[in-house]
Amino acid sequence: MSADKGMEVSIAASVAAKLARVEAVAAYPITPQTHIVEHLAEIVANGELDAAYINVESEHSAMSACVGASATGARTFTSTSAQGMELMHEILFIASGMRLPIVMASVNRALSSPLSIWGDHSDVMAARDTGWIMLFTENGQEVVDSIIMAFKIAEDRRVLLPAMVNLDGFSLSHVIEPIQFPSQEDVDRFLPPYAPLYTLHPDKPVTMGAYAMPELYTEAKYSQEIAIRNSKAVIKEVMEQFSKDFGRKYNIVETYNIEKADTVFMALGSINENIKTAIDLLKDNGKELGLVAPRLFRPFPADELVEVLKTKKKLAVFERVMPGGAMNGPLYNEIASMVVQNGLDLQLENYIFGLGGRDVEPEELIDVFEQISTSAKITHADNKNYGVIGVRS
Repeated sequence: MSADKGMEVSIAASVAAKLARVEAVAAYPITPQTHIVEHLAEIVANGELDAAYINVESEHSAMSACVGASATGARTFTSTSAQGMELMHEILFIASGMRLPIVMASVNRALSSPLSIWGDHSDVMAARDTGWIMLFTENGQEVVDSIIMAFKIAEDRRVLLPAMVNLDGFSLSHVIEPIQFPSQEDVDRFLPPYAPLYTLHPDKPVTMGAYAMPELYTEAKYSQEIAIRNSKAVIKEVMEQFSKDFGRKYNIVETYNIEKADTVFMALGSINENIKTAIDLLKDNGKELGLVAPRLFRPFPADELVEVLKTKKKLAVFERVMPGGAMNGPLYNEIASMVVQNGLDLQLENYIFGLGGRDVEPEELIDVFEQISTSAKITHADNKNYGVIGVRS
């Protein structure tokens, strides 16, 4: 294990892919993920990584090339953001349907229009039901570790599904943080070479992604659904093994200061560090607020969240994406369904914030806590089911 190094998180993500000994990289540069694939191109060009670097003309082509590379048995990596993810949207379904263990770093960014290069979760939430395993990260260390773990998860023969590691654009991707990198030897022990079950090879022809008549399509999709649901057990195993091998503990649901708190907040990604700051400020004033932070979003960790939330009284779910005409945001809708199905006595509130990279200060979060903790039920402006933090009329 190396000492901490100050490094831009995007560059660290490319180093993680190198440590994983990826064999094929296909990507198209788009802000704010460009530094990841730029640095990988440099690593490959300098002979530091024995991999095929495939130059493509679009993100649709990038994911198509990844599908082809993974189907031949190569450990495959890519990265994208925003419009790029939506351009490859069609192929995301193909990658998961063909059960190809591609790993993608998704540097989350707001979708146009209006045009924005800044971070929110519009892109990944538009792709949330494409059949990919989805992990969210809070800091640069988690990005590095999650990319390494993602390959081990995706390539497990009990899983064989693509995995997406999400990191917030700019507020995480472009900051310099102290990061501890494992040694190549330690990663090699943790992540042995990929041993594919089936591969495309001219000497032993097989068909992948075949045409399915109506009599077969439902069974194929049902099998895929069972696989992603069952992957949760493997994800837990991999996180536990990583903790033993590298000394950094990971759980599919993380918590902070929930022991005495009746009111808890929930969010995905790097904004949780701001929430923790708000929690610490409240604690200094004798008030208790907790944080429940799902690290895993797909498959959704309902059982683990029920266990954490069953004794709590109030939950505010914060999201960096507009509902798009739905009753509430996508994370809230998952939580509301979980609460009803499990009979939890939990008051729920939904807030939209941080869109297009807008800053969310701890003081704004404290204001939400004060409002929730003193109200039996919140009435949001314009009779919406959710509140929008910081919006100007």
